Amino acid sequence: MKKFEKHSMDGNNAAAHIAYAFSDVAAIYPITPSSNMGEFADAWAAAGRKNLFGEKVDVIEMQSEAGAAGAVHGALVAGALTTTFTASQGLLLMIPNMHKIAGELIPTVFHVTARSLAAQSLSIFGDHSDVMSVRNTGWAMLASASVQEIMDLATVAHLSTLKSRIPFLHFFDGFRTSHEVQKIEEVDYETLAELVEPQYIEEFRSRALNPENPKSKVGAQNPDVYFQGRETVNTFIDATPAIVEEYMEKVSKVTGRNYRLFDYVGAEDAENIIVAMGSAVETIEEAINYLNANGEKYGLVKVRLFRPFSLKHFINVIPASAKKIAVLDRTKEPGSLGEPLYQDVVTALKDRQGLTIIGGRYGLSSKEFTPSMVKAVYKHLDGKCTHGFTVGINDDVTHLSLEITEEVSSIPAGTSSCLFWGLGSDGTVGANKNSIKIIGDNTDLYAQGYFQYDSKKSGGITRSHLRFGKSRIQSQYLVQRPDFVACHNQAFIGRYDILSGIKEGGTFLLNSNWSTEEVFEHLTEDMQKTIIEKKIKFYNIDALTISNNVGLGARINTVMQTAFFLVSGVLDRKEALEMIKKSIEKSYIKKGQHIVDMNFKAVDMTDAALVEITVPAAVPGKATPIKQLIPADSDAFTRNVIEPIMREKGDQITVSQMPIDGVMNTGTAALEKRGVAAFVPHWISENCIQCNQCAIVCPHAAIRPKQMTAEDLKDAPETFKTIKAMGKNDLQYKIQVYIDDCQGCQACVKECPKQALEMKPIAEERELGETENYKFFINLPEDVIGEWNEGTVKGSQFKQPLMEFSGACAGCGETPYVKLITQLYGDRMIIANATGCSSIWGGTFPSIPYCKNKEGHGPAWGNSLFEDNAEFSLGMRLAVNSNRKLLKSALEKLVNMEIPAELKDGFKYALENFKATDTPAKENAKKIKALLDDAIATATGETQTLLRKVSELKAFFVQKSVWAFGGDGWAYDIGYGGLDHVLASNNNVNILVLDTEVYSNTGGQASKSTPIGSVARFAESGKKTIKKDLGMMLMSYGYIYVASVAMGANKMQLLNAIKEAEAYDGPSIILAYAPCINHGIDMAMAQKEEKKAVDSGYWLLYRYNPMNKLEGKNPFTLDSKEPTVDVRDFVDGETRYTSLKRTAPEAAAEYREEMAKFVKERYTAYRRFAGLE
Repeated sequence: MKKFEKHSMDGNNAAAHIAYAFSDVAAIYPITPSSNMGEFADAWAAAGRKNLFGEKVDVIEMQSEAGAAGAVHGALVAGALTTTFTASQGLLLMIPNMHKIAGELIPTVFHVTARSLAAQSLSIFGDHSDVMSVRNTGWAMLASASVQEIMDLATVAHLSTLKSRIPFLHFFDGFRTSHEVQKIEEVDYETLAELVEPQYIEEFRSRALNPENPKSKVGAQNPDVYFQGRETVNTFIDATPAIVEEYMEKVSKVTGRNYRLFDYVGAEDAENIIVAMGSAVETIEEAINYLNANGEKYGLVKVRLFRPFSLKHFINVIPASAKKIAVLDRTKEPGSLGEPLYQDVVTALKDRQGLTIIGGRYGLSSKEFTPSMVKAVYKHLDGKCTHGFTVGINDDVTHLSLEITEEVSSIPAGTSSCLFWGLGSDGTVGANKNSIKIIGDNTDLYAQGYFQYDSKKSGGITRSHLRFGKSRIQSQYLVQRPDFVACHNQAFIGRYDILSGIKEGGTFLLNSNWSTEEVFEHLTEDMQKTIIEKKIKFYNIDALTISNNVGLGARINTVMQTAFFLVSGVLDRKEALEMIKKSIEKSYIKKGQHIVDMNFKAVDMTDAALVEITVPAAVPGKATPIKQLIPADSDAFTRNVIEPIMREKGDQITVSQMPIDGVMNTGTAALEKRGVAAFVPHWISENCIQCNQCAIVCPHAAIRPKQMTAEDLKDAPETFKTIKAMGKNDLQYKIQVYIDDCQGCQACVKECPKQALEMKPIAEERELGETENYKFFINLPEDVIGEWNEGTVKGSQFKQPLMEFSGACAGCGETPYVKLITQLYGDRMIIANATGCSSIWGGTFPSIPYCKNKEGHGPAWGNSLFEDNAEFSLGMRLAVNSNRKLLKSALEKLVNMEIPAELKDGFKYALENFKATDTPAKENAKKIKALLDDAIATATGETQTLLRKVSELKAFFVQKSVWAFGGDGWAYDIGYGGLDHVLASNNNVNILVLDTEVYSNTGGQASKSTPIGSVARFAESGKKTIKKDLGMMLMSYGYIYVASVAMGANKMQLLNAIKEAEAYDGPSIILAYAPCINHGIDMAMAQKEEKKAVDSGYWLLYRYNPMNKLEGKNPFTLDSKEPTVDVRDFVDGETRYTSLKRTAPEAAAEYREEMAKFVKERYTAYRRFAGLE
């Protein structure tokens, strides 16, 4: 048995390590949580890593998962060993090719991070819904339960597929296993090469399409022979289990780890058995080891090879003593008599007498599955033993859920459990991953890390769950009873139950700017009691001050990581500091020695600044109250659903409390008031010129102007400061910062032309009364525009934003565009949103940023999929047109009938102004709605029927503004075919493309919008081709309105483009440049970056308006001036370009020159198009 090196890595890394070894080609497309596998493969290829055959893998990114599957199929048919990585909807898009590949008996392995399918909502988290949807494709399906198993069983899959000719789907649980970091043995390529049997590769290549030995892949078979053709695979399927078993044994011989198709663990004479697969089997095994050691007799069957399901092997592992079996499925099949694994088990054991088999569901969308739940399942077998149960939720509707009555803590003795509360983008997760590597790679301890994220982008809550110990760690669930807790943001105090479950004698580390003397009094009373009663060691450090002092800004990761090692006792103090510094040098040396030195200084300052707080003997009587997150008079949904989720207690919500169809009210993001910004803008009124520039650029609508009358201000707080509004009016003017909704990005401060804003600590602003001020400001009249035009920058910002306080990153480049459109048309908007960043920050349950005006009107928002958003929006437009047509037909009949005169006048006005969307049209619609009920009550016959129809369709008196929102990954790649077709259909749909030039939501992978030379995921050696010119392609139709905009460069051009697009009675598309955190820039400067992009010619501003042709004008207007900045200077300001200088300086230089040439040629071509040359 060979000895292998041990390394800390996650499941995706382990799978990619094996897939890369066995592959010639990888055709990839990003989808969470599988994207990292493709990223590893691309990065290794860029670095020159060789596979088992001595070559770099050819990694190609496709435009969609369907495209990736097609490329895989083609590469396989032509004789290249090919793989791909996918999940969820992506796997479903591959189904047609999977049937073909299996039918043609072509060996390959797809590695799948098993994930939920979008049903009532999208979920990126793990279960078996996707893999169970492909179980009839003819593929072998092999399940891995841990990171080590992924390394080992991926090897088995790649070896087995070659010999069996059956394609393999190797799957493991998304996030729970794909993103868990474990210390494992890494099987080296030398060992893998020894396991390969070359004759099977030779046979595979000999079957490739080759004109020197021409064959034809049959295109069609008719009813006379198709059935027989399908049955030809039977012998190959039948032989597969034995082949998998053979390679399991071979892998076991070299690794010492034994695997079987079905593994039984537990008591030899167990009567109660659980059958399961995936990460759950690790938890179940841990639980029964503990329970059996305490007198129970439980058993577990681990399913590894799910397809082909080997009857012989399965029956052989079931103990003769078994009387009751619970089969656990991590999926739901509505309407079936049982889920897939249950059905197989029942079929397999149908002839076994005296055996009761029941099925249950657990763990959908990474729902927790703990040892206590395992115990509940065994208890259910001993009790009611009913089929169709659920565990891990409270089903108070159909009452299928099991009650958890006993807490089971089965973690091996000596295991240290640690829990870290962090803020997205503060470096907490990265630091903890680094800590695992430090401990795992430098000690004999086992190490495990799992990371929880909410659906906010950077700036959301993160929780890092770390375990270290001398025994193997099988705990595939969150840390429940931590020895160590760290809170990296003081805003969490009073909002979350930070110390929940902490063990007696544990340690609590807090990052705060509170002094040693006062910090204990800033904790909640419950926290104080816990610390005193459980004798918790309490440490405080001002990490933000240290980070700022050494030049690291808000990145507190080095400070907090150092503090963790200093107080946790996991490693010797001196040894820990040495390891941290070695890790820092390794991680940051590529960014320059000055970065390394700053982090070294942070380590040293932390060592000096960290203090243990003296804990009083009794609760001091002064404490921070639990924060009130919702109004006292909130409705049941807000109390029972929204608030628990806001407190990270969503697991407590019952089935009856959830919406039945995924639909909920908008405007709920306003409840959150997270208060996570350490510094917020302060308005210096005497400097303000009332330009409203600050408001238009704010990504979160957290700074707003209003005009108001003296009467409006009669009850204003004393601290509510206003100034005389400009213009010929008697209005007052104020800029208000919503300090608890602000993300502290500084975009407004950087945009202000007169230094009328400055950043101040949020605590100071609270003391100045800004919390009371914004609460008063909210209730002041909206949309008081006065003499200003809403089509101007200033006027538009007096309109109420109907998208506020989203979960987008601080400084986001996308949200200002969307917010502006809602200010202009939000009261009559229907939005189709492609899956991506904008759907996550815009539509994650239950925090919805789209909101209503005083009339109760606002954007209606929906999401279908990633690839079909344009078609989705077209369907919306067709529905609106259809309903308006029905309405118009009814009105045309009613104006000739006996109905009340006032109502008839309203109907006539509506018909005469049927396309109008102005204020009179809206007021007329309002008047009609007020009159309808009485008219219906007094009408009879056909008149009443028609009036009822009008009432049914009354929402359609005013034309709706239909918009499709999405990113460049959708518009340029996966959804391009649909987008092109919808725009070509000449229907009145508006499309906004938020162009970040990468797949922002899945981690920054390259799209066809990514420019040449840019480093992105899937383009680690720099994008080798120029950016797709989507605008020029669509202008070729001649009847599509097309605009290219950048808010930071020209706000009026943006406003004109939006107004023209909306006014055009036909298809329109606006391409909006949106800087992203993935670009490697200071997001406080995002608007300035947009201006520089335009000034350098990197991004062009233009409008193509087909209406101009009616006046004999050139429809194309080039709004960009001659570049005044060298585009090479622009790209030198973004890490996505400069990083290539360090890894491939010659290529970087070549790309820069090609970029400069392209920009010059493109500008000349566009000038010519505009008739300027």
